[in-house]
Amino acid sequence: MYEKEVHSLEETNQLAIRLAQLLEPGDNITFEGDLGAGKTTFIQALAKGLGISKTVNSPTFTIMKQYEGRLPLNHLDVYRLENCDEDLGWEEIFYGDAVTVIEWAHLIEDSLPDERLEIEIHRIGENDRKFIFRPIGKRYERLCEELFQ
Repeated sequence: MYEKEVHSLEETNQLAIRLAQLLEPGDNITFEGDLGAGKTTFIQALAKGLGISKTVNSPTFTIMKQYEGRLPLNHLDVYRLENCDEDLGWEEIFYGDAVTVIEWAHLIEDSLPDERLEIEIHRIGENDRKFIFRPIGKRYERLCEELFQ
């Protein structure tokens, strides 16, 4: 587990952009945090780091939005899928060539890939956030080692 506190939106953006530079096709990142913690804000900066110029916003009502950049990005918000038992084609999404980011991932826990990077965001002040990175699998352990060196 890796932890990082940031004290401004600029620091949050820098962390996300740095992470984006380390991502590879097929990477999966889950996001947890209270409403307003900054999940979508972090993902917007991550998208910028992937060279995505389109406006990125939460796909709450559409479940998934896709963007093209240095790497394609699948942005999922599964908040509305609580208690949904349908197979929505997760295999194709999680094991493709895109980077996939999932907000509220605990709601589809049983469908998530075995290996992934889990990120929790905690609001600890007006602009202060605590990020907890949990790498699951060797790929994500190496990624976090590089990100936090």
